[in-house]
Amino acid sequence: MTKADFEFIVRGQQGMVYSIAYNFFRNAGVAEEVAQDVFLQLYENLDSVKSGAHCIAWLRRTTIHRCIDLWRRSSVQHEVQLEELPDVGTESYPSDPLLLQKLDRLIGSLPEKPRAVLVLRYGEDMDAEEIGRTLQMPVRTVWSHLQRATALIREKAALFFEESKNEQLRTRSS
Repeated sequence: MTKADFEFIVRGQQGMVYSIAYNFFRNAGVAEEVAQDVFLQLYENLDSVKSGAHCIAWLRRTTIHRCIDLWRRSSVQHEVQLEELPDVGTESYPSDPLLLQKLDRLIGSLPEKPRAVLVLRYGEDMDAEEIGRTLQMPVRTVWSHLQRATALIREKAALFFEESKNEQLRTRSS
């Protein structure tokens, strides 16, 4: 593979790699660092890439694994506490930036594998079989991670909304 071929791959796939990393961490700086590391690793392993489809699968798998590795090495695991979430009115709309920010934080509070599965499923619009191939796990495990992650997000969101509602009632009665 030539330098021009590598440059073509980087230009064509940098958005996907950055998107996966950004959706995993919700931090542009970290996403850029991950993308640089992934493309450096690709450059070092160009001989192992057999085709375009293999390259895309390799990039997705490597990006997710790099995100998980970086997350595990991080001294601060970003667990979201209810007190840290912003107050939101009772009437929210799907395009509400505070609601989207809260959802980002809830996703960010998930353990790394369920979060990786969620990012690939909803951020990259991959089906369970593709995710299983990318993360090298059985499809049933992918579905288990999706179900658990969704249940955790629902539970945390319900707790937040209950706390928010109780706070509003206390504020009004004061």
